[in-house]
Amino acid sequence: MKTIILKVNAEKPEKSKIKAAAKIIREGGLVAFPTETVYGLGANALDPNAIRRIFAAKKRPL
Repeated sequence: MKTIILKVNAEKPEKSKIKAAAKIIREGGLVAFPTETVYGLGANALDPNAIRRIFAAKKRPL
């Protein structure tokens, strides 16, 4: 899957960018997002393949 970078204004998020991230998650992809201290990885927790992708991205065993 191709990497796409979407910069979202925290004070005025654009619906189109949020919808794009949601579509990626629905299709089994991963979304990275900043938190106060680190970047988080988001995926559909009900999709076993998406969960495997998170573990693979973090180089962790299942």
